[in-house]
Amino acid sequence: MKFVLRALAIASLVLPFSLFAADELSEGSVKKIDAPNQRVMLAHGPIANIGMMPMTMMFKVKDPAMLKPLKDGQKVRFRVEDVGGEYTIVRIEAAK
Repeated sequence: MKFVLRALAIASLVLPFSLFAADELSEGSVKKIDAPNQRVMLAHGPIANIGMMPMTMMFKVKDPAMLKPLKDGQKVRFRVEDVGGEYTIVRIEAAK
């Protein structure tokens, strides 16, 4: 019984942090948009949820419509996830 109570106590502390991390956005700037191939090049800071260091690289986007509002040089906040073995932007928005 003590084990179960301890596990529940730990889960109540960890769960809120994991929920926050699930929606964590990274920051970067648009370097190039490749609409025909559904990709965007970003110069970005660290991407904590996938353990990536700052760099510049091309990312696939989950939905090609995500590229329409983007402009070269624009500051963005975004979420990258491993989708089928490829780092894919699943959310992107203009930085405020």
